[in-house]
Amino acid sequence: MPEVRIVNVTKKYGNLYALDNVSLTIQDQEYFSLLGPSGCGKTTLLRLIAGLIEPTSGEIYIGDRRVDKVPPEDRDIGFVFQTFALFPHMTAWSNVLYGPKVKNYDAKQSETIGHEVLELVKLNERLNAYPSELSGGMMQRIAVARALAAGAKTLLLDEPLGQLDAKVRNEIRYEIRRMAKDLKLTAIHVTHDQAEAMSISDRIAVMKKGKVVQIGTPQELYMHPNSLFVAHFIGESNFLEGYITEVNDAYSEIELRQGLRIKALNPRDIKKEERVVLAIRPETCEMKRGHIKAENALFGQVDKTTFEGTIVRYEIRLDNGDRFVINRPSLTEQWINVGDEVTITYPLDKAHLFPYPEAGLTEEISV
Repeated sequence: MPEVRIVNVTKKYGNLYALDNVSLTIQDQEYFSLLGPSGCGKTTLLRLIAGLIEPTSGEIYIGDRRVDKVPPEDRDIGFVFQTFALFPHMTAWSNVLYGPKVKNYDAKQSETIGHEVLELVKLNERLNAYPSELSGGMMQRIAVARALAAGAKTLLLDEPLGQLDAKVRNEIRYEIRRMAKDLKLTAIHVTHDQAEAMSISDRIAVMKKGKVVQIGTPQELYMHPNSLFVAHFIGESNFLEGYITEVNDAYSEIELRQGLRIKALNPRDIKKEERVVLAIRPETCEMKRGHIKAENALFGQVDKTTFEGTIVRYEIRLDNGDRFVINRPSLTEQWINVGDEVTITYPLDKAHLFPYPEAGLTEEISV
């Protein structure tokens, strides 16, 4: 199955850059997600790969073939839309066989393909049902089956789970990945839901304002974000602003508001007196009741606790006025109450240090 390469692709609408000089490679048989907020260009990129629109400049390759001037029907792709896009007057069987019929497959071949893909999506028993008689999850599986029946080697999915409720969405996303892997397809999945992308993707491209800001495995993006935006958009982070007051081989010391000093590793070689932002994940911290003398500690008071099923979320006002969030597993948590004084510590290697952005922190992390 084919590798997909995007080479210096730009798409403009008047003076607006929907995509700005994007380059990336989706590997053969990879389940790859394009992740980002609404308006970042991810659906535009998917439509360019599909051939539904043409790039302003740049090149698109599927396998060894350049396809940016090739009609959609000749690209061997299957496109699954958010809105299902099933023909309402056709049964599930007729919807699935639409592709083979358009491609003039003979009746026996079409029937074999139809049964195979319906078996794959576990809907062979509903082949005579109309879309209005199917649940949202079933309709999306029929939409995938229709794409597969047309002989797709590359599967493009544009927010395919957006109209499903949470429980069905969780089930279907794993089914789609399983089908793509079983058929050895190259799959490109567009979503704005980071939990969805993190759970099913081999790799993810995080996009913002028409650009790809980081590509990596879910673990790489979460554990090693390359920017404040990625640290904010993938998971959740606490952001503490300050200045570097000391740099040595082991760590950098940062002075926060009201003279509070803490430490962090400094892999970016940020210099003394530079303004910085420290990003700390809420689940990497330890918290104990009371003010306890500890190295590299933050002190504060619990303002709010929220039970969220698997976690307890604590919102804390630090003594220097900064806000801080900690997530703790609910099953093992000995609850700390609103108003309690607490001491927070964090591992140095789990805190990420960034230069303070020129546009300001709020603008940098905005979606």
